[in-house]
Amino acid sequence: MATAKVTSVKALADLPGLSSIPTTYSIQSTPNIVNEEAVSDATESIPTIDFSLLTSTNPEERSKAIQELGKACEDWGFFVVTNHGMGESTMKGMIEACRAFFELTEEEKKEFEGKTVVDPIRFGTSTAPGDKVLFWRDYLKVLLHPNFNSPNKPPTFREFALEYGKGARYVAREIVRGICDSLGLEEDYIDKVFNLENGVQRMVANFYPPCPQPELAMGLPPHSDHALLTLLIQNGIGGLQVEHQGKWININPIPNTFLANIGDFIQILSNGKYKSILHRAVVNNRDTRISIAIPHGPAIDAVVSPASKLIDPVSNPPIYRAVKYKEYLELNQSNTLDGKSCLEHIRIR
Repeated sequence: MATAKVTSVKALADLPGLSSIPTTYSIQSTPNIVNEEAVSDATESIPTIDFSLLTSTNPEERSKAIQELGKACEDWGFFVVTNHGMGESTMKGMIEACRAFFELTEEEKKEFEGKTVVDPIRFGTSTAPGDKVLFWRDYLKVLLHPNFNSPNKPPTFREFALEYGKGARYVAREIVRGICDSLGLEEDYIDKVFNLENGVQRMVANFYPPCPQPELAMGLPPHSDHALLTLLIQNGIGGLQVEHQGKWININPIPNTFLANIGDFIQILSNGKYKSILHRAVVNNRDTRISIAIPHGPAIDAVVSPASKLIDPVSNPPIYRAVKYKEYLELNQSNTLDGKSCLEHIRIR
């Protein structure tokens, strides 16, 4: 089977009569990402944060929600966000706009291939160059804030991206305020120190087409997210797995909710009290899965370090050095996805 001209996983999956995957997509030679058996369904175990209570003007309701948020960050690093106020039509519309983008012709999508990892719009496939294995995934990365960008195709994309990005940014900032509160910091600590008004918000749309040999392929390998907080929505097809207490847990999509997870910068800020969690994407042989992740970060020139209030030279010395967001982003985007290797680069030995 000749695949030299195939430029995306979608184009490969669409080949007539495809019954096996090229060896370049097989994970058998990479034991660190091989599919171990996962718990079948643990969605109900994941903490749920009611956003309406987190933002409540009732001090008792908010205090209880802050406690629950802190426990979710410490025990899981992942949680479901309900009653967030974003319209279901906006969330579904964003997913369908992304689907329409991936269904453009290869030539049309090629117009949006970026030249560097920080380009405001970047379409691509698999993952970083130099990897030993290719992943069963196409992606579109779009910078939404502080400068709004959008591909000009499909025509619906810009409108939904503008509305969805604004809504997600509000939800993320309020959750981050709650995280600060739960750590005993001023609730606007991150807002001020990391200049969230100009914080980087980048949409990452992932497209995982059906795979004829899903047991041999991987959508995305185990990794943590680099930013402060990521909000994720999906098209109703499962495939996300989270590592919890040494096991991989299947996370089934829940309609009209966000799945939130804390990133490396919260681990740095909290000096390791709250940890970013490894997660990965597996594929199937029946359905196309679409996920949209939006990592929310500080301003690009902000310096991230453990909060001075949370460290002590004797009892709790800093375990991470200060790092500029731009430096960490380039490190994250330019290297192979490999667990939490980026955090190890800035760990104080």
